[in-house]
Amino acid sequence: MSYPETRKVDTVDTYFGVKVPDPYRWLENDTAKETQAWVEAENKVTQNYLQQIPFRKKIKKRLENLWNYPKYDTPFKRGNRYFYFKNDGLQNQSVLYMLDRLDGEPTVLLDPNTLSADGTAALSGMSISKDGHYLAYSISRSGSDWQEIFVREIDSKKDLKDHIRWVKFSGIAWKDDGFYYSRYDAPVQGKEFSNQNEYHKVYYHRLGEAQTKDELIYKNDRFPLRNYYASTTEDESVLVLTESESTSGNALFVKRYGKDKDFIPLAKGFDFDYQVIDNAGDQLLVKTNEDAPKYKLVLIDPDRPQKENWKTIIPEKEEVLGGITLLGGKLVVDYMKDAYSKVLIFDLQGNQEGELALPGIGTFSGMQGRKEDSTGFFAFTSFTSPTTIYRYNIKTNTPEMYRHSEIDFNFDDYVTKQVFYTSKDGTKVPMFIVHKKGIKLDGNNPTLLYAYGGFNISLTPSFSITRLVLLENGFVFAMPNIRGGGEYGEEWHKAGTKMHKQNVFDDFIAAAEYLIHEKYTSPEKLAIQGGSNGGLLMGACLTQRPDLFGVVLPAVGVLDMLRYHLFTIGWAWASDYGRSDESKEMFEYLYAYSPLHNIRKGTCYPATLVTTGDHDDRVVPAHSFKFIATLQAAQGCDHPVLIRIATKAGHGAGKPTSKIIEEYADLWSFTMWNLGVSPNQ
Repeated sequence: MSYPETRKVDTVDTYFGVKVPDPYRWLENDTAKETQAWVEAENKVTQNYLQQIPFRKKIKKRLENLWNYPKYDTPFKRGNRYFYFKNDGLQNQSVLYMLDRLDGEPTVLLDPNTLSADGTAALSGMSISKDGHYLAYSISRSGSDWQEIFVREIDSKKDLKDHIRWVKFSGIAWKDDGFYYSRYDAPVQGKEFSNQNEYHKVYYHRLGEAQTKDELIYKNDRFPLRNYYASTTEDESVLVLTESESTSGNALFVKRYGKDKDFIPLAKGFDFDYQVIDNAGDQLLVKTNEDAPKYKLVLIDPDRPQKENWKTIIPEKEEVLGGITLLGGKLVVDYMKDAYSKVLIFDLQGNQEGELALPGIGTFSGMQGRKEDSTGFFAFTSFTSPTTIYRYNIKTNTPEMYRHSEIDFNFDDYVTKQVFYTSKDGTKVPMFIVHKKGIKLDGNNPTLLYAYGGFNISLTPSFSITRLVLLENGFVFAMPNIRGGGEYGEEWHKAGTKMHKQNVFDDFIAAAEYLIHEKYTSPEKLAIQGGSNGGLLMGACLTQRPDLFGVVLPAVGVLDMLRYHLFTIGWAWASDYGRSDESKEMFEYLYAYSPLHNIRKGTCYPATLVTTGDHDDRVVPAHSFKFIATLQAAQGCDHPVLIRIATKAGHGAGKPTSKIIEEYADLWSFTMWNLGVSPNQ
């Protein structure tokens, strides 16, 4: 391979007496002409390589055929209407429909496909007023985390003049004739997608008024690196404010309308998580992991908020407590058992009254319903079944199928199993394995190993159209539930953070070794994939065990562990990673595994295709830019190490269907080509 020549500079940083070169620092300036020219040169090399793969167009066509079926989201009720999202098949963005009654004729309320010609303007959030008269919706452009909020009158389907800018990490919480939202001050021009995000504020916007008249509800000038999020209870009687300085742990404040003049602190500090489910009169149902790593539900009286006055409604169980919905005067509670769903029904005093029977091992999406309604809706999915939507009556505890997706694929030919393997330190780790029935365990099956391992995020059985292309071509798909995730509660999460982060990489490497030992596959037939924090996982495993994999696919990864906290919202990840400037020990730990800093010249690295987006302001593309430049300069054999930089694309949310299909056609073509697989479909 002949890669673009990437200029080196003499930049050197000193951490606790250790000098660390950063020769590609200039690539952090994402808007510079030299960086843009480098992006074009790298994309040209990558596209020239991909164009030589004879079955690339065939894979893209197969993806389009599989994708082209109607997809529905779970319906929900506001006022007297029902609302739901639907994608006809290949639409770039799903469309919001409404119904006057469930058996009525749907009408379009908002079609995001009309927001831009290329589908890169996406609906990033929405909220319908309690009376069902107004839709407030936020859009993001080109995949950025920046959002703009607009308001549509539902009866006329016309937008009002309301327009709110520089919104980020925000909800839309209705109260009377307006709503609460969170935003930053306008950023420096030219640095919108890279500069650190500081001084998050909460505002109240009244319908019909200019943004300049919005009321400042909360700010904290003493702590620029904290986030604030406002929500209201279902009856809009309580305003809830959460304060966080990372992705883990939050403080909690409430204000009851007509009763409290100022916010009342219910929980201080950032050691634990607190989430208000809803109010029960003047008191609040709160889900927390304080003294309960697998979570519990408590009742808190804001007039007596001290911990000794909390009343436990649902105590911690062996399974991890997930979502909670009030429906028909009951609590519908989603639990996670070995990374798949189990749903129990409780009364408001915490007495278990039954279990909601699910179709099998899979994922329950959460109940859509209101506490005064007896009927709600939920979705269920698994590795080998697309989303099925059920209507549920809590009085009779009976789910009935409401909508089922029809897709041209024979799922009966495939099997899903769950195994438990042993990691380096003896920890038992679960892993889902999906493949065609009757495969031979001869070590010759192409395999995709996918994981995440961070931020308390759990990977549960889910349906993926893109993976079907691999499965029908003889691939094994494996997904281990490694530490750092939330599959077994906060202890499982903490065991993969900061000075324990190596556990995450060890768990993943052990999963690969299990698949090889059990003859599912071999190193030359094994591809690995992960995105964002999972991109860090890919980078670390690539540098630690380059002998173990045939193909590596890091997407939008955190790859420079010494400087990640200096960009956009990166500072909030320190609860999982630690920071290079906080102590000598933390610097040394990060430096020892940081993917960018552990590439060794002359090493034979597996075929690698890094993917990122030029508008990614979550994990800035500089991570991927510097990583691939270093990898290309160091590669010690002829395996290709390439980068695919999508234009007008961000971290992934809201990406149009057409761009997803193009990206996966390239990813799977690259993977099959380098694993020696010829597609038969």
